Amino acid sequence: MRAYFEELAGFLESRAKASEVVISRLSAEDSEFIRFNVSRVRQATAVRQASWSLTLIEGTRRIDASVSLAGRADADRETLAGLLEALRAGIADVPEDPFLLVETNPVASESERRGKLPDPGQVIDEVLAAGRGLDLVGFHAQGPICKGFSSSLGVRHWHAVESFSFGWCLYHGRDKAVKTTYAGNAWESAAFEAKMRFAREQLARLGEKPRELEPGAYRAFLAPTAMEEILGMLSWAGFGLKSRNTKQSALIRMADQDARLSPLVTIRENTRDGIASGFQAEGFVRPPDVALVESGRLATPLVSPRSAREYGVATNGANAGETPESLDLAAGSLAQDEALAALGTGIYVGNLWYLNFSDRSACRLTGMTRFASFWVENGRIQAPLNVMRFDDTAYRILGANLEALTRERDLLPSSSSYGERSTESVRTPGALVRELALTL
Repeated sequence: MRAYFEELAGFLESRAKASEVVISRLSAEDSEFIRFNVSRVRQATAVRQASWSLTLIEGTRRIDASVSLAGRADADRETLAGLLEALRAGIADVPEDPFLLVETNPVASESERRGKLPDPGQVIDEVLAAGRGLDLVGFHAQGPICKGFSSSLGVRHWHAVESFSFGWCLYHGRDKAVKTTYAGNAWESAAFEAKMRFAREQLARLGEKPRELEPGAYRAFLAPTAMEEILGMLSWAGFGLKSRNTKQSALIRMADQDARLSPLVTIRENTRDGIASGFQAEGFVRPPDVALVESGRLATPLVSPRSAREYGVATNGANAGETPESLDLAAGSLAQDEALAALGTGIYVGNLWYLNFSDRSACRLTGMTRFASFWVENGRIQAPLNVMRFDDTAYRILGANLEALTRERDLLPSSSSYGERSTESVRTPGALVRELALTL
């Protein structure tokens, strides 16, 4: 795939005029998808695709277009040559962009991360065996993803990564289910079996009489899948320079009033250990690591090229939305198998959903508990919980009320495959909090 990319990129750059900048971006995948329902295979398919995004720049005018390719260089050269001519025909009608900024230094980077992916048949055999007699619903995706960038200014980047992600639910009935994710770059049968065993143990408890809770503040343990939802809300216009400077950031009190989270909280954009590429759409290289929150204090913002031009600062390779693509919450010291004992009496929250801001400027979040959440007494699960709504601030959940984070962390890739497999991911521990406010 890389040789194919280099050939087509070189072809387009050779056609660039002296007054033009021609930028090419390749996004390709060779993926296996398996869907399960009622512990049966409902779909097993492979998708091999490549899309090419072409950008033409003249002065401060920019025009973009994308096309799906056949994967044959001889046919695709003609397609891309026609696309370039179409962009030339339209660029005079595009307004000038005062904040246009692309990489002009002839930099290069490459990254290839091989994985140990299972044969799809192995996945099917292990999942069906583990789900025998259960109502298992799941989606498995795996395979290599490639990203390429080139420009007629001499910029070259290449990224190839192999990974897998399997997300599944063991369904009990109505709103009761156990949701689990197993992901990485090397499938280990023992690790999958351990996650499935824990999910089956939770499923067995869902048939018991639910515990009814009154609204109030409860001691809680938030599993990594619940933490992913909270971190996702913080990522929504929380870490970008643009949102900070326009006072739209959910973390504006940290920026303007020196509000802080717990010293246990260190959040990074960890490109080095994530799945996403180490470069972005304008060709700028991302640092291996950007500290977004350091020991509870707001640190470096994500700066896109447009914000860099607008505010006169350097970009750090952020995407256009200035949102993390490889978010990483540092581990703590609590052993995961000791989490219930440390919780003592309170609620175990397996998952959250329907999150939104109830007061964005105060970083107040509201949402619903989901799937397997339980009432715990003296470190032991006593009963499942009915769905409850919470309403609390990140300054309490990850600040004053945070007691511990687990040593173990889960890698939770985005399950989005709309158009193409996403390379975004969150790596997070579970969290023990002194109080979580349930409102109904």
